[in-house]
Amino acid sequence: MSSSTGFRNLQQTGYGAGMARTSSPVIAVPVLTDGPGPLPRRIADAVIEQIRTGVLGEGDVVPSTRSLAAALAVSRTAVVAAFDELTAAGWVDARAGSGTHVAPGARAAALTHAGTRSPDPGTTPPAPPDPTPGPPRFDLVPGRPDASLVDGPSWRRAWRRAAAAPIRDEVEAGGSAELRTALAQHLRRTRAVVASPDDIVVVPGVGAALRVLVRAAELDGAAVAFEDPGYRRARLTLTRAGARPRPVRVDHDGLDPSLLEPGDRAVYCTPAHQYPTGGRMPVARRAALIADARRHGRLVVEDDYDGEFRYDVAPLPALRATDGGADCVAYVGTASKILSPALRLAWIVVPTGLRERVLAATHECAEVSAEPNGTALAAFIESGALVAHLARAGRVYAARRAAFVAALRAADPQGVLTIEGIDAGLHVVVRYPEPHRDTEPMDERATAMLAERSVAAAPLSAYSMTGGDIGLVCGYARLPESQAPAAAAAVVATLLRCGAM
Repeated sequence: MSSSTGFRNLQQTGYGAGMARTSSPVIAVPVLTDGPGPLPRRIADAVIEQIRTGVLGEGDVVPSTRSLAAALAVSRTAVVAAFDELTAAGWVDARAGSGTHVAPGARAAALTHAGTRSPDPGTTPPAPPDPTPGPPRFDLVPGRPDASLVDGPSWRRAWRRAAAAPIRDEVEAGGSAELRTALAQHLRRTRAVVASPDDIVVVPGVGAALRVLVRAAELDGAAVAFEDPGYRRARLTLTRAGARPRPVRVDHDGLDPSLLEPGDRAVYCTPAHQYPTGGRMPVARRAALIADARRHGRLVVEDDYDGEFRYDVAPLPALRATDGGADCVAYVGTASKILSPALRLAWIVVPTGLRERVLAATHECAEVSAEPNGTALAAFIESGALVAHLARAGRVYAARRAAFVAALRAADPQGVLTIEGIDAGLHVVVRYPEPHRDTEPMDERATAMLAERSVAAAPLSAYSMTGGDIGLVCGYARLPESQAPAAAAAVVATLLRCGAM
């Protein structure tokens, strides 16, 4: 094959020179490179090149995998894998009943994409587009997974099993035994948490878990050491439940146990991926936190916020898995970040001796989850579909993270801004170097300005009780790779502009 990437049209069923585009597919065969990369990647790159050169326009129907495989004389499996990659990266949209279309904004992104690749000899790469005119909406709101990554057939099989389950006369205390058993096995395999089904209590969300723990541990009016900056919804939930969150500043390793005070009755922390700054609590600090909690009789609430996703770093077990953790750690997990918040399912692995009080609190607070949801999740776990989903979603999120971080750095060549929290989770923090203590925090102005450009993000200052943290919290879970350059350019330009005001 030719050593250059291009296209030769076999059949113009949609358009030709000077003709208007139609919804018919353009049958164009990529002339693939002879490079060392895998075949699906080379096919995907060739389609991106076709988008860049305008052979395929936005909204055009892409040839079917079957016809393209036949024209290329390659396996359909390779073409399907290439199309999966293109879809996940946002270059094309697969629409049920109408084929696969080139996504809006793909050509502008392809021009930028081409600038990151080695140009052909004798050619000048085009300049990247100016994102100022207002790109389509970029959803960088943190804490939202991409539910479209869940395998549809596996999910439907799980719900068919839930639909076939008998209707119970009453709700089982703490959640169904089926779900608690499945969760116990899953947590042991993925988070090194050793617990029996009886140690697990299922509730309708993390907020419900916190309300139940405040009641069960009698924390009404008590001081709870709380990460600062920290998860705002958790702080508000604890406050409304009667507890008194006390801010404890975090560093790059998360919460520091040496900053706890004698009056702290409990501790709330996110050791796997500190929310929002992204620090991972090291083993020594985890051991110190457990030792301190056991010595002072403190309850440690471990919110395992998006702890399932990590990149280029060694896995760390849950804090609950630390020696002595079963005595004092209430591990809180949720389906919200691994599947979808719509499930309204969370679980508490309760500390030794607290289970009966937690069960009583779930009834007193009416924090009972919907059983069909739990049955479906149990079936999804038992079939192995959840582990497969985490693996696939992890690969997609890793690619989106890499694209977004690279784009942020490219948009800020002077390195004025700091990018934090890139080792795990589903978001990063883009921090401005100097704290601003204006009446209106600078990052709140930046968030408002981004909203005018149809970019949604969260101000870092909103997560702090003490002030001084300025930046943007940007989720990338639902940001296709092809949209990363424009989204990052908007974020960087807006932060730098606000910082100069």
